[in-house]
Amino acid sequence: QVQLVESGGGLVQPGGSLRLSCAASENIASINVMRWFRQSPGKEREWIVSITRDGDRIYLNSVQGRFAISRDNAKNTVFLQMNSLKPEDTAVYYCNAVMPSNEYWGQGTQVTVSS
Repeated sequence: QVQLVESGGGLVQPGGSLRLSCAASENIASINVMRWFRQSPGKEREWIVSITRDGDRIYLNSVQGRFAISRDNAKNTVFLQMNSLKPEDTAVYYCNAVMPSNEYWGQGTQVTVSS
Protein backbone atom coordinates (compact mmCIF):
# COMPACT_ATOMS: atom_id res chain seq x y z
CA GLN A 1 0.00 0.00 0.00
CA VAL A 2 1.53 3.28 -1.14
CA GLN A 3 0.26 6.45 0.46
CA LEU A 4 0.54 9.69 -1.48
CA VAL A 5 0.07 13.17 -0.03
CA GLU A 6 -0.16 16.18 -2.31
CA SER A 7 0.49 19.74 -1.19
CA GLY A 8 1.23 23.13 -2.66
CA GLY A 9 -2.09 24.05 -4.19
CA GLY A 10 -3.72 27.42 -3.76
CA LEU A 11 -5.02 30.54 -5.43
CA VAL A 12 -2.81 32.22 -8.01
CA GLN A 13 -3.34 34.94 -10.60
CA PRO A 14 -3.15 34.17 -14.32
CA GLY A 15 0.46 34.05 -15.42
CA GLY A 16 1.61 33.01 -11.97
CA SER A 17 3.37 29.89 -10.76
CA LEU A 18 2.85 27.13 -8.24
CA ARG A 19 4.85 24.07 -7.27
CA LEU A 20 2.95 20.99 -6.21
CA SER A 21 4.52 18.23 -4.16
CA CYS A 22 3.59 14.58 -3.85
CA ALA A 23 5.16 12.80 -0.90
CA ALA A 24 5.14 9.01 -1.07
CA SER A 25 5.24 6.55 1.81
CA GLU A 26 7.62 4.28 -0.10
CA ASN A 27 10.85 4.60 -1.99
CA ILE A 28 9.77 6.22 -5.26
CA ALA A 29 12.82 4.79 -7.00
CA SER A 30 10.95 1.47 -6.90
CA ILE A 31 7.76 2.89 -8.43
CA ASN A 32 7.44 2.28 -12.16
CA VAL A 33 5.67 5.49 -13.09
CA MET A 34 4.55 8.55 -11.19
CA ARG A 35 1.84 10.67 -12.76
CA TRP A 36 -0.16 13.84 -12.20
CA PHE A 37 -3.82 14.14 -13.14
CA ARG A 38 -6.32 16.93 -12.71
CA GLN A 39 -10.07 17.19 -12.55
CA SER A 40 -12.17 20.28 -13.13
CA PRO A 41 -15.81 20.53 -12.00
CA GLY A 42 -18.08 18.64 -14.36
CA LYS A 43 -15.18 17.08 -16.25
CA GLU A 44 -13.45 13.72 -16.20
CA ARG A 45 -10.10 13.29 -14.55
CA GLU A 46 -7.37 14.19 -17.05
CA TRP A 47 -3.81 12.88 -17.22
CA ILE A 48 -1.28 15.67 -17.63
CA VAL A 49 2.21 14.30 -17.07
CA SER A 50 4.21 11.15 -16.30
CA ILE A 51 7.73 10.42 -15.13
CA THR A 52 9.17 6.92 -15.26
CA ARG A 53 11.61 5.29 -12.89
CA ASP A 54 14.30 6.01 -15.48
CA GLY A 55 13.38 9.70 -15.58
CA ASP A 56 11.59 9.74 -18.92
CA ARG A 57 8.88 12.40 -19.06
CA ILE A 58 5.73 12.75 -21.14
CA TYR A 59 3.44 15.80 -21.07
CA LEU A 60 -0.06 16.62 -22.21
CA ASN A 61 0.25 19.02 -25.14
CA SER A 62 -1.62 21.80 -23.38
CA VAL A 63 0.90 21.92 -20.50
CA GLN A 64 4.06 21.18 -22.49
CA GLY A 65 6.53 24.02 -21.96
CA ARG A 66 4.64 25.40 -18.96
CA PHE A 67 4.69 22.49 -16.51
CA ALA A 68 7.70 20.45 -15.41
CA ILE A 69 7.72 17.22 -13.43
CA SER A 70 10.70 16.19 -11.35
CA ARG A 71 11.51 13.71 -8.62
CA ASP A 72 13.71 13.70 -5.55
CA ASN A 73 14.31 10.07 -4.71
CA ALA A 74 16.05 10.94 -1.46
CA LYS A 75 12.89 12.67 -0.25
CA ASN A 76 10.47 10.21 -1.89
CA THR A 77 8.78 13.20 -3.44
CA VAL A 78 7.63 14.13 -6.91
CA PHE A 79 7.15 17.76 -7.86
CA LEU A 80 5.07 19.54 -10.46
CA GLN A 81 6.31 23.02 -11.28
CA MET A 82 3.52 24.96 -12.99
CA ASN A 83 4.32 28.24 -14.72
CA SER A 84 2.30 30.64 -16.87
CA LEU A 85 -0.87 29.39 -15.26
CA LYS A 86 -4.18 29.96 -17.01
CA PRO A 87 -7.74 30.00 -15.67
CA GLU A 88 -8.35 26.73 -17.51
CA ASP A 89 -5.69 25.10 -15.33
CA THR A 90 -8.06 25.45 -12.39
CA ALA A 91 -8.70 21.95 -11.04
CA VAL A 92 -8.01 19.49 -8.27
CA TYR A 93 -4.59 17.98 -8.96
CA TYR A 94 -3.94 14.36 -8.08
CA CYS A 95 -0.74 12.37 -7.76
CA ASN A 96 -0.73 8.77 -8.96
CA ALA A 97 1.74 5.90 -8.52
CA VAL A 98 1.75 2.93 -10.86
CA MET A 99 3.04 -0.36 -9.43
CA PRO A 100 3.18 -3.75 -11.16
CA SER A 101 0.00 -4.97 -9.47
CA ASN A 102 -1.85 -1.81 -8.49
CA GLU A 103 -1.99 1.93 -8.68
CA TYR A 104 -2.48 4.47 -5.93
CA TRP A 105 -3.92 7.96 -5.64
CA GLY A 106 -3.46 10.90 -3.36
CA GLN A 107 -6.33 12.94 -1.97
CA GLY A 108 -5.74 15.86 -4.33
CA THR A 109 -4.86 19.51 -3.93
CA GLN A 110 -6.92 22.41 -5.27
CA VAL A 111 -5.37 24.83 -7.74
CA THR A 112 -7.38 27.94 -8.60
CA VAL A 113 -6.17 30.39 -11.23
CA SER A 114 -8.15 33.59 -11.04
CA SER A 115 -7.70 37.34 -10.92
